[in-house]
Amino acid sequence: MTKPEHQAALQTSPTEITRLLLELRNGNEQAFEALTPLIYQELRAIASNFLRRESAKHTLQTTDLVHEAYLRLIDEAHFSWENRAHFFAVAARAMRQFLVFYAKQKKAQKRGGGDKPVTFKEQYVHKEQKSQDIIALDAALQLLEAQDVRLSRIVELRYFSGLTIKETAEVLSISPATVKREWVTAKAWLYREIKS
Repeated sequence: MTKPEHQAALQTSPTEITRLLLELRNGNEQAFEALTPLIYQELRAIASNFLRRESAKHTLQTTDLVHEAYLRLIDEAHFSWENRAHFFAVAARAMRQFLVFYAKQKKAQKRGGGDKPVTFKEQYVHKEQKSQDIIALDAALQLLEAQDVRLSRIVELRYFSGLTIKETAEVLSISPATVKREWVTAKAWLYREIKS
């Protein structure tokens, strides 16, 4: 997905999504049929954006990430999203959970947990490093969340959902200047925590 497509997907009728979410919460089962393609489009944009930043040798495909996140969203949220902003917050958490799960599985396979023998190549070292990075980031985010929930949410939305400063501000109902300042603070805190 190109950057304009990503931005177009993120601009998908916010009021329409919110309206459908409210109808679904009020028992309108037909709202689900209209909502599903919109949710899928939003998740695809988020997953594409995240994976585009990863190594080209990354084994996780956009479709895999979208399907796993979708299943987690459906299972965990029970369609209790209040609006599009709440959806983004829940989607970021679902993506994070799946990426951490995936990284831990890849790490376990490197330790002999897989069925196939692994040959030593540079690409495996790189993949293992990426898995360790995600796991370390998740652990640090848990610590950050205990200290400052909003900083943690900003990282989730910016890193895992790939939202811009402006989009993150809209989701969290704070100013872009606050997001920018707290994003810098959160990155510095996470860097220190991960490197220590």
